[in-house]
Amino acid sequence: MNDTALLQYIGRFVKAKRMELDKTQEKLAHAAGISRSTLSLLEKGETVTLATLLQVLRVLDQLPVLQAFAVQQTISPIQLAKLEQKKRKRASGNPDLATPKSSW
Repeated sequence: MNDTALLQYIGRFVKAKRMELDKTQEKLAHAAGISRSTLSLLEKGETVTLATLLQVLRVLDQLPVLQAFAVQQTISPIQLAKLEQKKRKRASGNPDLATPKSSW
């Protein structure tokens, strides 16, 4: 999918969600803090700023669509092996070390 097609896809999404909420472009634009013409450009698939898109998605309660961009932190096998080496392998057998002394 090329950039133009993606912009139009996003525009159709925004318009469909706006219509589901039965909001006019004017009301949605005002709530998002943008002009109606900017919202119209977005819905037509024209270029708008990322900040504008975020403002509109927030008002439409559609920020969860951004979960697709979540980065899962992974750990390499080498890092995992190093962490496993640091783990305790056996009990010390010393009960004084297991429980801290009370100051009572």
